[in-house]
This record gives sequence, structure tokens and C-alpha cells, in this order.
Amino acid sequence: MAKVNWGIIGCGNIAHIFAKSIAHCSDAQLIGAASTSKQRAREFSTPYNIKGYESYQALMQCPNIDAIYIANTHEQHFKTIAQCLTHNKHVLSEKPITVNAQQLESLTELAKQKNCFLMEGVWMRFLPAIVKLQQLLSEDIIGNVHSVNANFSLPGSFASTHRLMNPTTAGGALLDLGIYPISIADVVFNKAPEQIKSFVHKSITGVDERSTAIVDYGNGQFASLASALQQSGPTEACINGELGFIRIPEFVGAQSIELHIYGQDSQHFEYGFSDDENFKFEIAHVTQCILQKQTQSSVLPLSTCLRVMNIMDTLRAQWQLKYNYAIESAELTK
Repeated sequence: MAKVNWGIIGCGNIAHIFAKSIAHCSDAQLIGAASTSKQRAREFSTPYNIKGYESYQALMQCPNIDAIYIANTHEQHFKTIAQCLTHNKHVLSEKPITVNAQQLESLTELAKQKNCFLMEGVWMRFLPAIVKLQQLLSEDIIGNVHSVNANFSLPGSFASTHRLMNPTTAGGALLDLGIYPISIADVVFNKAPEQIKSFVHKSITGVDERSTAIVDYGNGQFASLASALQQSGPTEACINGELGFIRIPEFVGAQSIELHIYGQDSQHFEYGFSDDENFKFEIAHVTQCILQKQTQSSVLPLSTCLRVMNIMDTLRAQWQLKYNYAIESAELTK
């Protein structure tokens, strides 16, 4: 049976989720991981019985690795992905794939030139519960969809040096959390919005701490999308139609859907999985794409990622939130 050999760049918490999830995919295997710290790479790799590489470059140069999962911090994604593609490696990057649309356009062209697969890792889009949502919407079971309400908040206190609060690591709630409410609205409406209005509160470090966006998709279809750091709140999405509504508790890692039709008993659909399987649906999809020699996903093509990225660019422009030139630059180094 053909398998895709994977490597990981970046050895933080999200990399552990990937490493545990890939064990549930029969046609994918993890064989290496790299960090900027040789010691950290070794400590990460030992429990998984894989090789720890002393540098990103060493992993990229390994001829046995077919595909690389990018798990370092946001500001490093563009440069790291470009280097992986230059080494003819297929790439799955943790979201956000880049910090702006121009960077994504540059990488899309480079991936095309190299004939390599490239996708943003928005794991939510591949969950069985979200697939069920799309089925229900295609059946018009709640009639015309009028609005979407979605919120993703992260409680707790973060130091100003934490990556989420730090502008030098492209911090802020939007790129880390806000991409999910925007993405669920994109799943529902599947088109670019016509108008966006937003409100933001910035942290003392200058990044967005919490925000709400009202997105007009035309034809009387709206989305109210919120994200916040250092705030408690329900992580849920509600899709409201003329005949009823669909509620998705914990929609970011959705395991259930509630269907409420006016005048009828509610229906509940369960799609449970363990914490060790979070990314398995996404990994299985990407692995199959690579084995079938596809260069983009039919579920999450780069054009869809670009549509979401354009919304985030618009929001940051409204907030006058711009990272430094080195982070925002879309210039590919020779």
C-alpha cells in the first residue's frame, strides 16, 4: 500500500496534535520533525520514535519526506512554506497559511510552478459534523439561510510576550481565532462578501484583543462574527433560516449538530472522535490528494483560502493593524 511520508516543522503543542492524529491514518506516516532547537526537536521526536532534525533545512532536504506540516508561528509561515515548495515538498500549513492575501497569491503561484500540493490546515472544514452541515444546507432543510452568528473566545490571561499578544509573531485574536467564525460563514455562503463593518478593542501591545464583524453577503444574508482573547464565551455557531436553524456547539472542533425546524422536535446528530484523532480527517484528505497527484484540495482550494484571507485583510485595514515589513512582505527570496 502506498504511503505518504510526513515531516513536521515546529515542535509546539499543535505539532503534537498532528503527530497523534496521523497515527490513525493508514496511508500516512510521520518520520521526522524539526525545530530551531536541536534539543527541542529531539525531545519532541522521541515519544513518536521518529527522527529529530537539527534544522528546518535538514528536514526539507531529506529525500524520504514527501510532505511537510508547517506548525511554527504565524510570522514564519510564508518563508517556511516557500522554502518547502522550493525543495519540492508538498505542504499542509497550520492556519493562517500566511498573514495576508498577497503572500498567499505568491505561494499559490510557486506551488503551481513546482507542481506541489499546498493547503491551509483549517481542520474544522473536514470534520464529519461540518460535512453533515453542508449536506443539510444543500437539502434546503432550513430554507433560505438569512444569517450566521459565530463566536470563538479564548479565556485566560496572556503575558504581553505571549505569541498571541505579540505583534512580532503576528499575534492577535483574528489570525488565530477569528479565522474560524469567518470560515464557518464561508462554508455556509460560499462566496465573497459585499460589505464588511467591524469593531475592535486592541491590547496594550497593539494587536486585536477582541472584535466583532458584521459581514454582508448580499441578498439579505448577513454574518455576525466575533473572536476574542482573554474572554470567556461560548464557542458556537448558529445558522438561521426561514424554516429553522442549525446550531453547532463547539463548532471549531464540531462533534455534534442540532437541527431545529419550526413546529417540529429538534434533531441531534453526533459525530464523536477522541482528542488523539482531531486532525485525522484533514490528514487523510491531504494524503489522498497527494497520492492521487492533485496539487490542490477540492474541499479547501487555495481560492477559498484567499477569499477568507481577503476578509481578514479588510478587517485589519479597518483597524489600522499592520505588522512590520518583514512579516507582511510577500517577496520570495531567491
